[in-house]
Amino acid sequence: MYETAIKLIESYDTIIIHRHSKPDGDALGAQIGLYELIRDNYPKKRVYKVGDAAGRYSFIEGSVMEDIPDSAYDGALAVVLDLSSENLVSDGRWKLAARSLRIDHHIMLEKFCDEEIVDSSRESCAGMIASMAEEAGWKLSPASAKAIYTGMVTDTGRFKYDSVSSATFRAASFLLSQKFGMSDVYSSLYVDDYKNVALRARFVLKVKFTVAGVAYIYTTREEMKVIDADIFSVSRGMVGTMQDLRGVDVWVNFTESDSGVLCEIRSSKYNINPVAVAHGGGGHSKASGATLKDREEAMRLLSELDAIASGKQNA
Repeated sequence: MYETAIKLIESYDTIIIHRHSKPDGDALGAQIGLYELIRDNYPKKRVYKVGDAAGRYSFIEGSVMEDIPDSAYDGALAVVLDLSSENLVSDGRWKLAARSLRIDHHIMLEKFCDEEIVDSSRESCAGMIASMAEEAGWKLSPASAKAIYTGMVTDTGRFKYDSVSSATFRAASFLLSQKFGMSDVYSSLYVDDYKNVALRARFVLKVKFTVAGVAYIYTTREEMKVIDADIFSVSRGMVGTMQDLRGVDVWVNFTESDSGVLCEIRSSKYNINPVAVAHGGGGHSKASGATLKDREEAMRLLSELDAIASGKQNA
């Protein structure tokens, strides 16, 4: 499956690895893991990783990005990871490269690279990188294995989401051929301080429900001013506070920001991706997002989710 990607990586002396902005663990794990794999297996190549700051995933070793000049893209291969839309790429200079390659596991929205490997059946982009490494016969290092494994853990919720398959565990088994301190991964991801626990408790008390039982949280810009947390921690970070509520099959978190209303949609039962796409977003069948114009659009989206949950709209 990965023959084209492997040949491209082997063909270029300079490889620059991009991923989506405001990275999650999967984007960083895939990016850092591929970076380490190329360095370990092709030591004469120049390889760089670029993008915005790692945020809460800065604990991942190698998460500090590199500052490179535009000239680095001359004759280079740009590899773009873990995103379904061109406008999500962190650092638009990928277009300066001689050739581009995308590896992704989101539902296909558009083709924007010269070569693309998109498999929406896979649980994570990091897992795809692991499978590619195994197919290529590349040697693993503890650093590459740990980064990739971290990405897989974050995008599968510790291997509990229904995107997990036999391919997931084959990739994880391949990674575990290296000893990298698996307990360190989990403690860094899930051990929390009191401030964040208190923040989640605050957001649990904000949960509301539609008639059909869709759980939702709406946070205004005024509320954000008094919350001691960044926008990512509130938008992406707090959507999970609703996932284990009995009887809730769809939940959504709305957060007002300078760029619009950030919307994170999740479901344990229905395909909510078409709703996100209809509002300019995308993602997976049961985990998608979008940036909305205003609260009015947010409430329209909520009513569309309510129709799905009530059975009045095809899921």
